[in-house]
Amino acid sequence: MTGYAIISSFDGHFERAAIAILISGVLDGLDGRIARLTGTSSKFGVEYDSLSDLIAFGLAPGVLIFTWALRPFGRYGWLAAFLFVVCGAIRLARFNVQITTIESKRFNGLPIPAAAALVATTVLMFFYIGQGQEMARHITVLILVYLLAFLMISNVKYYSFKELNLSQRTPFRLLVGAIFLLIVVAAEPALTMFVLTLGYVLSGPVTTLVDRRRRVSARVQQKTEKKEIHESHR
Repeated sequence: MTGYAIISSFDGHFERAAIAILISGVLDGLDGRIARLTGTSSKFGVEYDSLSDLIAFGLAPGVLIFTWALRPFGRYGWLAAFLFVVCGAIRLARFNVQITTIESKRFNGLPIPAAAALVATTVLMFFYIGQGQEMARHITVLILVYLLAFLMISNVKYYSFKELNLSQRTPFRLLVGAIFLLIVVAAEPALTMFVLTLGYVLSGPVTTLVDRRRRVSARVQQKTEKKEIHESHR
């Protein structure tokens, strides 16, 4: 799928390339879940998987975004696409180093598959609203690429979904919500996938800010309590 995405990008079939990247993301998610369920992993497998992720979710989206929207910027467009790939590589390298030291339910930085998914769904969204070939997309996409590159190498926390166990009993409301979501995706796939992916990308900064405010409030409360205890002992 990665080769197909890159070739389609150069041939001008941008929608096909975007869909191929999304399919790669689905296959990557299934591969990881199957590996965790069966307990089949190795050091070589981790390194190979990272290389595969870099090509599928770094190189392919970089080629797509450059050929589709950043080519008019010339050198600056090429540098933006290159920065996306480089930051994706750094993100993967950091993940491999920190894999045993960070809690499993949170990612440190935006996962590269999510960044690639937002690139792909952005392409599909522009075509959906009828502006897939318009000049208005260039500045928007350039800003988006820099933002995604920054989020991948940042310390912003993202939910990993690794603790989501489908084999356990699922609450009825959650099951109904999942079915409703599938119906909406089937009805408006481009719009729904873009909204979901954008929501996930934005969830990291939002939850990080909320967590920081909670920690600050907790520190202030602790200092207040200590001050009150100290004054009561006078």
